[in-house]
Amino acid sequence: MDSLLMEPKNRSATLEPVSGPAQPSVKHLPAVQHTLHHAISCVGTGLHTGARITLTLQPAPAGHAIVFKRSDLNAALLPARFDYVVDTRLSTVLGDATNPANRIATIEHLMAALNGCGIDNVLVLVDGPEIPVFDGSAADFVFLMDCAGRVAQEAVRHRIDVLRPVRVEQGDAFVELSPAPVQNLHLDLSIDFPAEAIGKQTFSTELTPATFRQDLARNRTFTLRQEIEALHKAGLARGGSLDNAIVVDGSEILNPSGLRCPDEFIRHKVMDAVGDLYLAGAPLRARFTGHRSGHCLNNKVLRALFADPAAWRYVPAHASFSLAAA
Repeated sequence: MDSLLMEPKNRSATLEPVSGPAQPSVKHLPAVQHTLHHAISCVGTGLHTGARITLTLQPAPAGHAIVFKRSDLNAALLPARFDYVVDTRLSTVLGDATNPANRIATIEHLMAALNGCGIDNVLVLVDGPEIPVFDGSAADFVFLMDCAGRVAQEAVRHRIDVLRPVRVEQGDAFVELSPAPVQNLHLDLSIDFPAEAIGKQTFSTELTPATFRQDLARNRTFTLRQEIEALHKAGLARGGSLDNAIVVDGSEILNPSGLRCPDEFIRHKVMDAVGDLYLAGAPLRARFTGHRSGHCLNNKVLRALFADPAAWRYVPAHASFSLAAA
């Protein structure tokens, strides 16, 4: 999986205007949408259901957006949008309010990879109720997209600019979206767990394809040992193992291989947020701040954002380079 951390070649460029008394104005070229070059499939285990599931990612036309479909059911499509989220217990679940059987759980790691890799349009086919967990991170999804290839489409990409702060709280946990100090999504999160192996951790990053691969993609989901029995009684974590989750017992990490980095826990939380926030329906230009946040608050802050028309705007995104006007 180390190859997933390689930064892709920088294909962007900036042409500086010739120095002189009269410099031309700079125009930003619009970014374009992207899909996969070809379809790709794989088989894996669902973290919470334990089911063996086939996942297929198919290219989709411009304007299609990210859409999920249960290939084992004659059921409606499930757009990857915040208003299609029906459950946030330990994972983000898309569902159809008119058909309780039409649900797809644990979408957040795949959504994070789609966001981090800049994929706008794809049809996600899954023959079961959950996305495979693989190793508990987003790295295998990035690998799948690298294998499938990424292709530009003849359509302008749009983004959502956050114009004023929107905040939701639950006890001492909170998340807030506010205007961004940068052109992309900036994330600033903290956690505080009583388990000594986790404790207090903070992490801050600006989301780009390079930072996603280097800093976020390989960080795995985690749980506390004392919570596993309760999860099993609730019908969750049936497919969990030391191969796809970090298990913490007080000051100990039970996984023989240990952690991939000392702050893997908070990095995973940031990666989860990258996936949950892509359910806005387009990339966000915003600052996302959170403390002890999770899937529930991530979804609630999107609902609060879009409930206030004055808090956001939908605009063409700019490419990562600009050209001087002729």
